[in-house]
Order: sequence, then structure tokens, then C-alpha cells
Amino acid sequence: MIKHIVLFKMRDDIDATTKNANLKTIKAGLEALIGVVPTLRSMEVGINCNPAEKFDLALVATFDNLDDLNAYAIHPNHLAVGKQIKAMLDVRACNDFEF
Repeated sequence: MIKHIVLFKMRDDIDATTKNANLKTIKAGLEALIGVVPTLRSMEVGINCNPAEKFDLALVATFDNLDDLNAYAIHPNHLAVGKQIKAMLDVRACNDFEF
């Protein structure tokens, strides 16, 4: 099994109201992938509630193997949400590990 953990920091030049609204839209878009992307076993998405931390959004997803993660990465619905993220993104950090 593969655990896919991604942290997103959005650009600082985006005002807080717009950023919060877009984060909620992105969270909903990512959660909508559950049951749509066949290789996605589970997913949790959270908007940061601690202002002392750097990252705005976290994603934790589970896949059976790296091939399934790669299939998720190119799924059209995932790519559509990715476009929304990229429009606001400053920094992305990712770790994929076997468990």
C-alpha cells in the first residue's frame, strides 16, 4: 500500500477571503474524487486551522501501489482540480511511502 501525503501553501498575494473560498472549493473538488478515481482507496483533505503553520491545505490518500498512484495523477478529474490548485500555488511538498 502507498500513502500519498501532499501539503500545499498558497501564494501570499491572494487576499484571505478569496484564499479561504478557493481552499473550500479545492477541498470539495479533491473529496469528490473518492468513488470517481478507481485506484483511489481513501482520501482525507484538511484546511489548516493553525495560523502558526506554513501550509494551507493537506491531502492524505491511499493507493494499493505506485501504478495506482500514477493512474490517479493523470485522471482527468484529478487534473481539473490540479488546475485550480496551480492557479493559487506557491509551494507544494509531497511524500509517498509504502506501509
